Amino acid sequence: MDEDAWNERPPPPEMPSRRLVYPQKVPLQSISVAVAIKGFVADVVSELHYKNEEKIPLEVEFIFPLDADAAVYTFEGLMGETKIEAQIMEKEQAQALYEDRLAVLEASVLFVRDPKSRDIFKCMLGNLPPSGEATLKLCYVQALAPGPDGAVRFVLPVVLNPRYALQGSEESSFVQDIPRVPERELSYKLSLSATLHSPYGISHVKSNCTLTPLQYATEDHTTAQISLTEGYCLNRDVELLIYYKEVIRKPSLLLEVGKPGADPGSLMGDPMLLLTLYPSPPAPKPGLNATGEFLFLMDCSGSMSYSTRSNSEATTRIQSAKETLIFLLKSLPLGCYFNIYAFGSSYYSFYRKSVKYTQQTMLESLRGVLDLQANLGGTEILQPLKAIYSQPCREGYARQVFVFTDGEVSNVDEVIAEVQSHSKSHRCFSFGIGEGTSSYFIGGIAEASGGRAEFIRSKEQMQAKALRSLKCSLQPEVKHIKLEWHLPPALKAVLLGSSTQAIFAGERYLMYAQICGQQQTSDLPEGSVVLQYSMQGQTFTEKMDFRLEAEENDRFPVHRLAAQAVLKELEETRSTAKQQLVLETSLSSGVLCAQTAYVVVNMEQGEPLQAPVEFREIPYPNSSVWADILQSDKCCYEYKCEPSRCKSILLRALEFSSKLYFSASTLFASSTRGWRSYSTTGEFLNAENAVFDHASLPTNESLLLRLVSLQNADGSWSLDANLLSILGLSEAEILGKMPTQVVQTAWTTVLVVLWLHVHFAEHSDIWQLLEAKAVVWLHESTGPKLAECVKAGNTFLGCDVSAEVFGL
Repeated sequence: MDEDAWNERPPPPEMPSRRLVYPQKVPLQSISVAVAIKGFVADVVSELHYKNEEKIPLEVEFIFPLDADAAVYTFEGLMGETKIEAQIMEKEQAQALYEDRLAVLEASVLFVRDPKSRDIFKCMLGNLPPSGEATLKLCYVQALAPGPDGAVRFVLPVVLNPRYALQGSEESSFVQDIPRVPERELSYKLSLSATLHSPYGISHVKSNCTLTPLQYATEDHTTAQISLTEGYCLNRDVELLIYYKEVIRKPSLLLEVGKPGADPGSLMGDPMLLLTLYPSPPAPKPGLNATGEFLFLMDCSGSMSYSTRSNSEATTRIQSAKETLIFLLKSLPLGCYFNIYAFGSSYYSFYRKSVKYTQQTMLESLRGVLDLQANLGGTEILQPLKAIYSQPCREGYARQVFVFTDGEVSNVDEVIAEVQSHSKSHRCFSFGIGEGTSSYFIGGIAEASGGRAEFIRSKEQMQAKALRSLKCSLQPEVKHIKLEWHLPPALKAVLLGSSTQAIFAGERYLMYAQICGQQQTSDLPEGSVVLQYSMQGQTFTEKMDFRLEAEENDRFPVHRLAAQAVLKELEETRSTAKQQLVLETSLSSGVLCAQTAYVVVNMEQGEPLQAPVEFREIPYPNSSVWADILQSDKCCYEYKCEPSRCKSILLRALEFSSKLYFSASTLFASSTRGWRSYSTTGEFLNAENAVFDHASLPTNESLLLRLVSLQNADGSWSLDANLLSILGLSEAEILGKMPTQVVQTAWTTVLVVLWLHVHFAEHSDIWQLLEAKAVVWLHESTGPKLAECVKAGNTFLGCDVSAEVFGL
């Protein structure tokens, strides 16, 4: 591209302002987090400790993330020796009160949620005098979900990534202007301690961070404590996986008494019930031909070029996603349709419309996956989603959309609304890749469509989680979900929050119910609830019996969670008529929402300050993305760096765009590997008779990935040099042990399945669908000879894999 073309280029989006002017002494001194995890509920107290070491009074702003489903219910603390009592009120009123106090130089505090995102919050501390100290305490509660292995997962969000702002949008998110500094320059530290309690006993705890040894507080190991070790780096979210001695996969009930003084019949005044069920709809037999349309959206924005972890040497987000997509493509059932979309500031699809899954289309697509790069600019997912929704659904082929992204999106509400408007035509399975992924965005698009969300902080997690979601997508949609309560005559259960949750086999189904009425006797009454749902024309019911034994808890976590569920459902309706109900529910429960804020309304009056305050923003540590942008010669178009710094990147991006959209005759840069071109509509065209080159896989790929890449679409493996090198066997050895009257490919496939069980048994959740396809193909291809092949294969490889693996 010549200089004239450069000068005529479309201007890049305007850079977010970087307000990096702040003193070396940051007012925030430390963040202390205390977590109490009881069963599947986490009650969290986070304390922010401030000290003004300057000679002028300050107004301090701190912006930080929380989980989107967390119910914030208390905000309090101390300013010097004065107790702070914050009250929840309508947001505009709270902001006006805060500004009034700030104007007259009196102490003031404001806590509010980002209007653009449910998982970002801002704390304003006004008029902190010289040498003054303050401790602000934030309390919230959240429900925790057990993983496939039974581990209860708690995450403390720490990383706060920037959000890509659309060109021309009036961005008002809290995130855009946060100052960023190297972590070594931060003056504040994070500490976390967790108290764990379960009647089933606590076995052990895993974490992505270094923990102190687990300390049991009781002899029966039902209570324990654990903490972060000193020296924790603020460059990763804190993830705790708590393993109980018994994997809990059975229904449970928690009944909490109402809040004293609250009106009977109100949300906070009545007892509140938290019911957990594990429905078991019959799952389809894996490996059988299944009809479905599988659409994969791959984020190829600039930020996907960075590591999945804080370690810059770790695998990049785009590389991990590409490897996972290879596993998914290989695991798709015969008879389905599929397509792949790459998106950033622009997007394209591999095919004009979804194509049938065959050996040829699979190989074509695998080549295209290897060519994907993180070079498409910013994270703009709305247009590719609209392109998908504009395509008519195939009758009889349920549409399943898989989204792989780092989630750095600014127009979250608009995207969720678009997914919601098409929720009856598809399910969305979303994957948030890397640290600091927005739980609001990733969880929102999945929940809006009856799918499921996964958060992936390492390459090791991605493949297993993606395959788990693929298994869920193969399950037929569960419909007509309803509950039937059986309680004593004087009591009634009122279901709160959304009753349209998705049901997947073996996964948790969570409900909140308000118990209305007056108990007539002192004896504990008994009750039951029946969950009913239909799938593929069949109706299923599951019943749970319980005793209404209420527990006391002065923080009322179940009531707060129920209020959060109600608020979430009301806010998602976006109905003007229900906004007053949103406000009333938030004010009565104390749970923060978009319309409310916490503000100091009752504080002992001190002497007004004698000087005007100066504004200070609490800086955030650089994520791996920002560290590269601000501290090195690297540059990322997505984050809108100065054109003078990223001219070469923009040149490449513009050249790529021109080839992608404006010149069907121009060969793409990877054409030497077999690709012809992109059409003007963005369709990916493949050269005739192109062959997927397994040698083109990166040299550091694992044996498992290499083996998976060799599987045929029908589930079989062919005997070739690549497979021989993986198995470590010669062709003569394999053929010499092959039973008579058996097809060579069938014998090879039996050996590969056995080899997987011997060498990769611990990764069976990744290759289970691949194996199921292989077994189905073997039954069709070998018939009664399969048992002989399995026996001969065990003898040849020196193993003892059960014939049941092969359905024998």
